[in-house]
Amino acid sequence: MSRRGILLFAALGLAWGIPYLLIKVAVQEVDPAVVVLGRSALGALVLLPLALARRQVMPVLRRWRPLLAYSVVEIVLPWYFLSSAEQRLPSSTAGLLLAAVPLVGVAIAFLTGRPERLSRTNWFGILAGMLGVAALVGLDVGGSDLIGVAEMAVVIVGYAVGPVILARRMSDLPGTGVVALSLAITAIVYVPLVPLLGSWPDRVPSAAAIGSIVTLAVVCSAAAFLIMFALIAEIGPVRTTMITYVNPAVAVVAGALVLHERVTVWTVIGFALVLSGSYLVSRRRPREPVPPEPAAAPAAGGPPR
Repeated sequence: MSRRGILLFAALGLAWGIPYLLIKVAVQEVDPAVVVLGRSALGALVLLPLALARRQVMPVLRRWRPLLAYSVVEIVLPWYFLSSAEQRLPSSTAGLLLAAVPLVGVAIAFLTGRPERLSRTNWFGILAGMLGVAALVGLDVGGSDLIGVAEMAVVIVGYAVGPVILARRMSDLPGTGVVALSLAITAIVYVPLVPLLGSWPDRVPSAAAIGSIVTLAVVCSAAAFLIMFALIAEIGPVRTTMITYVNPAVAVVAGALVLHERVTVWTVIGFALVLSGSYLVSRRRPREPVPPEPAAAPAAGGPPR
């Protein structure tokens, strides 16, 4: 890998590893719906001018049905439930649980009538991943916050379904246009939803909370996608998928260093099992067609977390 590739890989791993920490900071003062509104609106404001300048908006809008479906399952619902779950779970646990997305992707392939031919290695990966999730939920979390775990299940399913919609209905569309419009749709949904839910904060949030939301939008959403496009151009889509195994590690380290979240033996065991399982279950699977410019879903299975 070239020096440029290493720098891009490190930047993307950081940009997609710190959202869990930032969300945890933000939801301590701000309702999850407000976090999603701020993140999506600011992200759209950054990416929409770029998409318009590249004339990528109208081609995407012509396929508004799959665009709307993708936006709902990949951003509108998962971002809210992820933020809500982090009111109950450590940020590191949320990041680790999301590493199970490839495992759910296999199940979705079966349910949608396009089952993968699984080798023994793949089945071993599924078993390892399930044991890792069990270790995190039953032993690390201790089963004490099943509501948060259920919310994370919604997020995992959404992040697994989103790439399926992209691959089957929008794989030929420009990625920047898809992401920009998905963020805009999310913001439009939450503009009336926030006051309806009574989610506006009673007082001005702290600089830390505001800064977290701005960073989520600008760095972890808008800039991360641009970095992803550059990384794929530099090292290719297959090698870019390795970023999936970096993000959870960043989430664990960030949670421990900044928020002083405890890292138990079961955290480490669950981490190793989930990531190993996700890696093994992804081996030798058929490659999806790669468009000239990557579609909105990153190699890890969805937009920046």
